[in-house]
Amino acid sequence: MAILGSLGKYRNTGLLIIRLGLGAMFILHGYPKLLGGPDSWTSIGGAMQNIGIKFFPIFWGLMAALTETFGGFLVIIGLAFRPACLLLFFTMVIATLMHFSKGDDLNVASHAIEAGIVFLGLLFIGPGKYSVDKK
Repeated sequence: MAILGSLGKYRNTGLLIIRLGLGAMFILHGYPKLLGGPDSWTSIGGAMQNIGIKFFPIFWGLMAALTETFGGFLVIIGLAFRPACLLLFFTMVIATLMHFSKGDDLNVASHAIEAGIVFLGLLFIGPGKYSVDKK
């Protein structure tokens, strides 16, 4: 549509909006997991069994909570953006596998799948001009 065609010059603004919204949601999603403590981390980290990692689930759960919380913050500010997106993508792959291993259907796993796709795409695009990295 010709009216919306001129919005292409605002790509960096669009990336900023995506980074702010997605990062904020992941902070809100990960922070309660971080506060959940060792019992919560053990439960979350148990999802690593889906890829054959059965040792030290408390560590993997803590890493997932830290990735969602601080990775969301890094996405917002655009610092260490690509490593944060890679870690968040991996976390969403594990979350997807966990949902399917529990017998959840696609509707339940869709949040993790969709977020993983977005983080994978952002990994290639980069943070844009309005970021700490400014690339």
